[in-house]
Amino acid sequence: MRGLIAAAALGLLPALAAAAPAAGGFKIPIAVKKLPNGLTVVVSEDHSAPTFGISTAFGVGFRLEPKGRTGFAHLFEHMMFEGTPVAPKGTLTRVIEGGGGVLNGSTRNDYTNYIASAPVSALDAILWLEADRMKALDFSDKNLKNQQEVVKEEIRVNVKNRPYGLFFWTDLVGKAYDKWENNHDGYGSFDDLDAANIKDVEGFFQSYYGPNNAVIGIVGDVTPDEVFAKVEKYFGALPARQVPARADVTEGMNSAERTLGQSDALARVPAVAVGYKVPMKIGKDYVALVVLGDVLLNGDASRLYQTLVKGKELMLQVQGGLNFPFESPWRNAGPTLFSYFGLYKPGTDVKAVVDAAQAEVAKIQSAGVPAVELARVKNKMRADYYSGIELPINRADTIALAQLLLGDANAVNTIPADIETVTSADLQRVAAKYLTAGNRTVVDRKPAAPEAKKE
Repeated sequence: MRGLIAAAALGLLPALAAAAPAAGGFKIPIAVKKLPNGLTVVVSEDHSAPTFGISTAFGVGFRLEPKGRTGFAHLFEHMMFEGTPVAPKGTLTRVIEGGGGVLNGSTRNDYTNYIASAPVSALDAILWLEADRMKALDFSDKNLKNQQEVVKEEIRVNVKNRPYGLFFWTDLVGKAYDKWENNHDGYGSFDDLDAANIKDVEGFFQSYYGPNNAVIGIVGDVTPDEVFAKVEKYFGALPARQVPARADVTEGMNSAERTLGQSDALARVPAVAVGYKVPMKIGKDYVALVVLGDVLLNGDASRLYQTLVKGKELMLQVQGGLNFPFESPWRNAGPTLFSYFGLYKPGTDVKAVVDAAQAEVAKIQSAGVPAVELARVKNKMRADYYSGIELPINRADTIALAQLLLGDANAVNTIPADIETVTSADLQRVAAKYLTAGNRTVVDRKPAAPEAKKE
């Protein structure tokens, strides 16, 4: 699972510096085709280098994994790298990395994606390999056992043996949400992971990894017609599969604050995670909340950093935003949290921290955001956005997920303009509607008391 985790816990999520074009001044070329078997292909030409990026995204993630099998979607992501009856384990990696390319995969709430970048001369080989693993995998007890242990080791490294673990994600959603699809631990418990068997894996593959539940995005030194022909050649014979109906994951906002206290044997200072439920998909309010997240939490100039870290000196660091700690607020197809996480000073009451943060929200609720501050935030957001899609591999992933989650790859071209339309009144409205004490969940994690020494 890439993207999250270790850096997020210590406040090391970098923002790449880039000069953003004027709003509406840059458009990513987009061409879309849907094959008869339901596979959707999105292509964007970029002849700046003889390379390409590819993302194969499937409409399944944490929210759709089987009950009693927490962490199963993530486990299955690993299984996709175990080879096929035709191309044994390691073949895909050798083809891509042997030509100087890179590859990875990740699982999130609403999708699982597999990304790669390579010289354009490897396009046919990689498409063949992607089609081959969409057709069939090497399902064996040996491969399953191996990847069960790999995922369990990730949990040990990223959760059990790391100060604070991922409580600002897993424990926060577990307290904030009521429906199992939204509140369970996507990393999974050891018992659930060990309980998975080959029949489970085969069934999951047949249910969610068919072409009609997938989008392929390709960006690079190619033309749409060329890519469409190649994808038809390699994927066209794969049959569509019956995809299970999506569970109803909708939840309204909470009406009373929820709190949870925890202890952490590895922590040296206390930490707090606070989340507000945001029940809707991407729309006008959602975009305003993304901007509000940057006003409050993006960087040293943000309001919560300036007030809680530098001003009142209640916290040691703070970060967050909409859909935190995942890498982008624009990759979401269901309810999420507007949240923040940070370490606070020993001896400080957690209530003082949360109240100080809420007071900053109240200022926006009553007075909005000055035009100069809002313009600065928007400029930084647009710079970060364009920087994030600079590399073909990232752009391919972005257009594939926009098509999969929003039904429109061209949405990647409207985001900068959508950000620009957000007004101070919009920020007042969404702050007052969603960032309320009643809709708030607070998880307070304190260092565990040292064990008494035995005589």
